[in-house]
Amino acid sequence: MSPHDDQTAQEYWEAHYGERERIWSGRVNAQLPGILAGVAPGRALDLGCGEGGDAVWLAENGWQVTAVDISDTAIGRAAAAADARGVRDRIEFERHDLSDTFPEGTFDLISAQFLHSTVRLERPQILRNAADAVAPGGRLVIVDHAAPPPFSKKVPHDHPFPSPEEVLAELDLPDAQWERARVDVVERDGTDPDGQPFTWRDNVMVLRRRA
Repeated sequence: MSPHDDQTAQEYWEAHYGERERIWSGRVNAQLPGILAGVAPGRALDLGCGEGGDAVWLAENGWQVTAVDISDTAIGRAAAAADARGVRDRIEFERHDLSDTFPEGTFDLISAQFLHSTVRLERPQILRNAADAVAPGGRLVIVDHAAPPPFSKKVPHDHPFPSPEEVLAELDLPDAQWERARVDVVERDGTDPDGQPFTWRDNVMVLRRRA
């Protein structure tokens, strides 16, 4: 049994964001700029936007963004960041528990960056819903942790971290409609809370819906 089983997902994430005034760095996630290099901007959906680092970066680079999170606190911080950087008019914020509801419409880019949770998250169904909402010619971008950081105290030892091939097998998207533009594991440098270096491993999956 998870230690969070007595909390709803929204309660858990509100408590998480309430721990500190800022949880994340405010910068775009590391893999996204390279993935989108040379891609013409259009309509983007940011799943689990947190405090807005990716949504703001996308808006600054010409995308019209719908940014979604379960936490009102996170959305408030993301909206404040968008205001501060002059792109609030390019981002629409919506609160969703993606296990239950999903934004309407279709998108040229749907980004799921580190969409992990130790509380209820119907991830396979969410990613299938995301695939259904990608416009022809658009991209579904999934970036996952390949494993938990060694210093993590919140991730149960049996929490799953599926490989890229396992994620794609679960999605089971038809080859006639989808192209695997990129599927690999990428290493990047990081530091632990004590400032010591360690290596992150990210699963990167870029799927393009055939036009």
